Amino acid sequence: MHLSPILLSVPFRPLAYLDPGSGSIILQMAIAAFLGLGILARAQWSRIKKLFGRKKGDSDDSDSEE
Repeated sequence: MHLSPILLSVPFRPLAYLDPGSGSIILQMAIAAFLGLGILARAQWSRIKKLFGRKKGDSDDSDSEE
């Protein structure tokens, strides 16, 4: 049994209305997520630098030693 004739007979009304309160909450959540990522990065900055930084034995002067 196919459901397509049944589904096509049901009137479709999209319920995509956002009132100003909902839009405001979504905007506030997006701003809070962005600022939260900034605070997290600032709190973990030493780990980030260590991850991408050079080790003590590395140097760019290796070319001048030749």
